[in-house]
Amino acid sequence: MELTSTEFGNNGIIPAKYTCDGENVSPPLEIAGVPEGAKSLVLIVDDPDASNGTWVHWTLWNVGPDMLEIMEDSVPDGSVQGATSFGGTGWGGPCPHSGVHRYFFKLYALDATLDLAPDSNKATLEAAMDGHVFAQCELVGRYSRKQ
Repeated sequence: MELTSTEFGNNGIIPAKYTCDGENVSPPLEIAGVPEGAKSLVLIVDDPDASNGTWVHWTLWNVGPDMLEIMEDSVPDGSVQGATSFGGTGWGGPCPHSGVHRYFFKLYALDATLDLAPDSNKATLEAAMDGHVFAQCELVGRYSRKQ
């Protein structure tokens, strides 16, 4: 399984458009090689470099396993967005206070769909995923604000 973006390569710089310094919209993502038997996909985007612990930028679950692309500033039909560290749901772009931070776009293939409330947080999502993940991959982007 592979997750890529047309806007930045693995370990590349995320364009400002997708951050708090720009339009703050989610970047386009392309998905390839989802294994047969997958019932759903989960996407978690977080920043382990945040000063107060890992900061969650986006959680998305019940993405159809036949999804080949998540378009810029969109949510695939039938999928659910969960709570982020920003206090709401939906995409919250990179906005580090200082230095270069890494943003992990983690994609998981599950053998089930998840029955979770739309405002569920990352910990609840990961607990529900436990025992259902049979493939995963990640794309890492980096960002530093212009000071």
